[in-house]
Amino acid sequence: MTDRSHATRAALTMLAAVGLFALMDAGLKLLSAHYPPFQVTALRGAASLPFVLAWALWSGGARVLRPVRWSLHLLRGAIGIGMMAAFAYAIRTLPLSTTYAIFFVAPLLITALSVPFLGEKVGPRRWIAIVVGLLGVLVVLRPTGEGVFSLAGVAVLAAALGYAISAITVRVLARTDSTQSITVWLLALMALGAGALAWPDWVPLRARDAWIIAGVGLAGALGQYAITEAFRIGEASLIAPLEYSALVWGVLLDLTLWGVLPDGVTWIGAAIIVGSGLYLLRRERAHAGDTPP
Repeated sequence: MTDRSHATRAALTMLAAVGLFALMDAGLKLLSAHYPPFQVTALRGAASLPFVLAWALWSGGARVLRPVRWSLHLLRGAIGIGMMAAFAYAIRTLPLSTTYAIFFVAPLLITALSVPFLGEKVGPRRWIAIVVGLLGVLVVLRPTGEGVFSLAGVAVLAAALGYAISAITVRVLARTDSTQSITVWLLALMALGAGALAWPDWVPLRARDAWIIAGVGLAGALGQYAITEAFRIGEASLIAPLEYSALVWGVLLDLTLWGVLPDGVTWIGAAIIVGSGLYLLRRERAHAGDTPP
């Protein structure tokens, strides 16, 4: 395949991954209306685990599942439980599009956290982009009677922070552990850990929700495979910006399933956050291997 065909395939695969994760999130939002956040988290992990485990065994066999750094797996599992529970709590009341707009701060947080945790250097212009992105979050969260400055909005920020910390741990784990091991053990720990936390208040599953749970599991597993494949065959700096297409999916799903649309101020805040993220990606691509801007 030519470089151009590789790039096209990677881009299409990334767009498919984002769409699949958006469908998974819509399923989680439907489930969050009837089940507590920790139970939704447990269902998310348990539903995807069989599919991802089958892929892991098919692609690398049982040997690739052996964890090397248990402590980091356990840390990432704990972070994953908190992140997913906060996300499930937030989407119970917030539209998907608004949730995504706030969650888009995660790439900015990853860049900021890479300094103390990975020893990476971030120059002044990228720090400015991070601050501008955080101001965009404040625009979305605007503390007025009509804004979304609520516990749900703060929960999205907590989920984004958890995602950023988890991404940092993945960079460290990837030095010793396989992709299959990292993915399978995260889902297993989420299912077991969140299940244990949810057990005292466990709500009996409704038969009508079986197809939603199965859909969440399948969409999550296929999305995980697709995003892994996209980053395998394409340049991260070219395909990472496509994650922002989730906002389009969020708007379409909000309108189709719940009949809501984000207001103008939310669009402005989202544009500020996305613009800051795209600037960071552009600077990282332009100065790869050079002194940080």
